[in-house]
Amino acid sequence: MNDNELINRIALDPQIKVGKPVVRGTRLTVEYIVGLLAQGVSFSEIIEEYEGLTREDIQACLSFATKSLQSTVFMPLVLEPA
Repeated sequence: MNDNELINRIALDPQIKVGKPVVRGTRLTVEYIVGLLAQGVSFSEIIEEYEGLTREDIQACLSFATKSLQSTVFMPLVLEPA
């Protein structure tokens, strides 16, 4: 499945989760799915927990997050010593 097909699995609707990107047909946000992955939850565990969610849906979240970050400019943070 190519990136465009994956991205089409993500929906933006102001009536759902205040317009945050969600997996199409669900109320699961991209942010939530990526957060689960960051915490070490596996694809399999996520799929088991959320009926109807597929591996491709999770890949779509990662693809969407990647594309979103490509056009973001980051400024280095300078933290002062405590």
